[in-house]
Amino acid sequence: RPPPKGKRTDTRCQSPSLPTDNAMEGGAQQSSLWEPPEQDGGPGERDGGEGLPEVKRSQPLFIHGSSRQPPQEEPRASSLPSIPNPFPELCSPSNSPILSSPALGQGPPREGTSHVVKVFGEDGACRSLEASAGTTARQLCETLVRRTRALHDHSWALVELHQHLALERCLEDHESVVEVQSSWAPGADSRFVFRKNFAKYELFRSTASLFPEVMVSSCLEANKSMAHSELIQNFLNSGSCPEVQGFLQLREAGRKVWKRFHFSLRRSGLYYSTKGTSKDPRHLQYFADLTESNIYYVTQGKKLYGTPTEFGFCIKPHKVRSGVKGLKLLCSEDEQSRSCWMAAFRLFKYGMQLYRNYQQAQARLSQPPWIGPTPLVSVPRSPQPLARGDPPVTPPCPPQRSVSDNALVAMDFSGCTGRVIENPNEVLTAALEEAQAWRKKTTHRYSLPAACHSSPLSAGEARAHCPTGVPAPGWGPPKPDTPLPAAIHRTQPWFHGRISREDTQQLMGRQGLVDGVFLVRESQRNPKGFVLSLCHLQRIKHYLILPSEEEGRLYFTMDDGQTRFADLIQLVEFHQINRGILPCKLRHYCTCVAL
Repeated sequence: RPPPKGKRTDTRCQSPSLPTDNAMEGGAQQSSLWEPPEQDGGPGERDGGEGLPEVKRSQPLFIHGSSRQPPQEEPRASSLPSIPNPFPELCSPSNSPILSSPALGQGPPREGTSHVVKVFGEDGACRSLEASAGTTARQLCETLVRRTRALHDHSWALVELHQHLALERCLEDHESVVEVQSSWAPGADSRFVFRKNFAKYELFRSTASLFPEVMVSSCLEANKSMAHSELIQNFLNSGSCPEVQGFLQLREAGRKVWKRFHFSLRRSGLYYSTKGTSKDPRHLQYFADLTESNIYYVTQGKKLYGTPTEFGFCIKPHKVRSGVKGLKLLCSEDEQSRSCWMAAFRLFKYGMQLYRNYQQAQARLSQPPWIGPTPLVSVPRSPQPLARGDPPVTPPCPPQRSVSDNALVAMDFSGCTGRVIENPNEVLTAALEEAQAWRKKTTHRYSLPAACHSSPLSAGEARAHCPTGVPAPGWGPPKPDTPLPAAIHRTQPWFHGRISREDTQQLMGRQGLVDGVFLVRESQRNPKGFVLSLCHLQRIKHYLILPSEEEGRLYFTMDDGQTRFADLIQLVEFHQINRGILPCKLRHYCTCVAL
């Protein structure tokens, strides 16, 4: 029937609507084919259009110019780099440097991505660094040495520490830091610690002391022409690792019971004999694989695992991420035996790569530590022994400088304008004069009271030691005509102040029990004395340093006045060149840097 008056039906097609954002993202360039908007009501419901047949119109389709999926169905590209988290401590578990990301802990990290690595110092402070997937432990250590302005040498190391398991190990120079971090369990109390490790390459320096003959006797018997000191050289020439054997305490799985077995470390793995020291294949029991596990020091063995001695170590397979289950705990009789097993394990696992790391470290030290026409080096004072009959001494080799000091040159500002000193002899003379001037300045600044001389007590501490609160007659300011020693030893990296005997042994044990490792601290029993703690044959010995006054001057001595030194710096420098009454020379000083 005709439409009513005043109303007419619009038979024209609706004008196309503007394209939406989703349409622009999902498809390619489209022509005028757009999907019309939906109308309120069902089909055929028009004003006065009841009973009209349903009009079927063709619906436009989206035309995709490429095979790309729609945005709602397109997964995120795996090649996109992950954005490093600038605040890892806000979205990570407590005290955990692991980022709260699904990529961590699920296989090796992707190349080309950046990751945040948190490194802790021995004082508990931490620093976050951005590292790529291929960053090695040596590269990260060099970065930290450069930023902390520490003395550059190959003894700096990155230590993997699992505090909840009381396990720690030193990362090798070629290991990937991000790969090691990705193997940690989320939420575990694991971290990296930046500190010294003087025993890292000791197996290439002192083979005889690290590998006792009783532990490599079978290897020496098989090669009668080879001497004990040629074990490492034979490995470098032929690639054959020495077989190490000896008794170890083994903890049974799931129990706190320790049993003693005879172990043998070979290229194929670690074995123990079920019948005494027999090496018959029927009696050898396979214990651990070398390639699929790492070896760790046990720091609190008696407390957590009930080890019979303090010299425990652990073999942790790669598949074990958290928990005690799966750990293979061992315990040796002494520190020398444990060091031998640890060194042999590293040698069997890494082989020639370990020696290449050592060669690269030596090559970095042999490079000139200066840039410019004249090397500017730190020249220590030549210590003159005060006892008669002592041999003459020669100045030690100058220490390596950090990268931040490489651009320094010696300058002379005595004239109207400065000039670069190019004569090496003149450089040494200028350095000695500057050191002497610095010493005079610090002597006046850090002068001590006349009564205690060597005790670094302040005026407030001096009044606290007096019962009446009034200083004694000897506590007055020093006389101008009385030369007093200075507390300049406090500025030295080997001086650790009032550290206890137990803390000293723990610190030196963490940094490697190598002959010549030392530090100087204040004596807790003698308020006027100091203590020189020295490591020899993997044992720590303590030597008391007492003040000795003669003709109004104060000296320091360790042998009842036979050899006297003006201050502690002269004492340390002398024993770095001459052994004196010590069992060995002072080689490496324990130090801690603040990150």
